[in-house]
Amino acid sequence: MTQEELDKLHVCVDRRVVPVGQAERMALVKDCRWTDDSLSIRFLDGDPGLQERVKKVARIWTEFANIKFLFGNDPEAQIRISFKERGSWSYVGTQCLGIAKHAPTMNFGWLTPATGDEEVMRVVLHEFGHALGCIHEHQNPAGGIQWNKEAVYAYYSGHPNYWSRKDVDTNLFQLYDKDLTAHTQLDPHSIMLYPVPAAFTLDGKAIGGSNKVLSDMDKEFIGKLYP
Repeated sequence: MTQEELDKLHVCVDRRVVPVGQAERMALVKDCRWTDDSLSIRFLDGDPGLQERVKKVARIWTEFANIKFLFGNDPEAQIRISFKERGSWSYVGTQCLGIAKHAPTMNFGWLTPATGDEEVMRVVLHEFGHALGCIHEHQNPAGGIQWNKEAVYAYYSGHPNYWSRKDVDTNLFQLYDKDLTAHTQLDPHSIMLYPVPAAFTLDGKAIGGSNKVLSDMDKEFIGKLYP
């Protein structure tokens, strides 16, 4: 990862309805898988052309999972997308059902009609991964990342994230409980992985990059989650 890419590093938050207390948070993953074979999805706002680009990318997940995305104007839509709030984020899986019907369950805060195709691909695949129940790969209970925590705290305290140390702990360092998740070994190519540059690790090893497509393991995993 170049310094220019690092300076512009945008990362998302996987939102949850429950508090971030240890027990509640770690129990989410196995409970958030959708049991429906199709999901209704509605845009709350946004440029029509950009909406079409989001639809096209999102449907890539359905090539490997036994689930359909039904985009339309259903007022009871399970997934609701906005472009107006700060940052890019999504509630995880069926946590979307706990959100008021007028409110978004997914947001693409930095995507605009001028955003390039690679960035749209990266962000949309990542957020729809969360919507299907996938966690952040760097919080995989398989673990293995030797974090240089002080360097990570320092980076994320500034632009564009402005996170507190608690925010960093929650979104990077805390691992999910292995007994409560369906997980594989750490996948450095996963679309669900934050870029981890060498400066963020004690052993000087970079993990992943700005992954822009589904990895082979992503495809296999989502196929098992939605057989």
